[in-house]
Amino acid sequence: MFKKFIEKLKSLSGEHTSFDPASLNDPLAMQTEWSPAKGGGANFKTHNLVQITPNRIEFQASTGAKLFYLIFALAGVAVLIGFPVASASSNEIAFNIDTIMPMLIGFIFLCVGSALFYFGTAPVVFDKTKGYFWKGRKSPDQVAKKIMLKSIADLNKIYALQLISEYVRGNKSSYYSYELNLVLKNGKRINVIDHGNQEKLRDDADTLASFLGKPVWDAT
Repeated sequence: MFKKFIEKLKSLSGEHTSFDPASLNDPLAMQTEWSPAKGGGANFKTHNLVQITPNRIEFQASTGAKLFYLIFALAGVAVLIGFPVASASSNEIAFNIDTIMPMLIGFIFLCVGSALFYFGTAPVVFDKTKGYFWKGRKSPDQVAKKIMLKSIADLNKIYALQLISEYVRGNKSSYYSYELNLVLKNGKRINVIDHGNQEKLRDDADTLASFLGKPVWDAT
């Protein structure tokens, strides 16, 4: 309990314990980068790890993440529907900058929210049957060129799982976001997910490590 209290105080102050990769006693750890592979991140849990079959496990968007994405889309829909209705009821419909701008803003919110939902809810898959890790709704055998997939890796080339943290400074609040990366045998890293729930991400990393038979390098 005392340890968690200290970690909470460090989080509030922006202080974080430095990590020495030499402590892993692994030459590849010394060659691997330990800065964030993907800048930024959420301050809440964006994904849940789900066992689909004995040979397939994947990260799926959390309910909180889906609601967050939908807020943008629904705000856009509300403006696109609500503004014309309000204008019609007051007999003030006219095509000018005062009417076009709110509609344009509503359309932008709808597009942004729809894009966030589509890409944010795409599964992050580890499939032993196919032998690959990938991000997206299409598996490697469903695309003409594997390079077309956003992220892909041969499971046999995964060397370790890396956990690192990033202190994200915002205009109104600051927080830690925790990142799970794959470390390949050549030292290259591929980001898997990035969110604000450290405890859950650690648990998911341990589950994934058992599934893959790989170690976890925890620098959080």
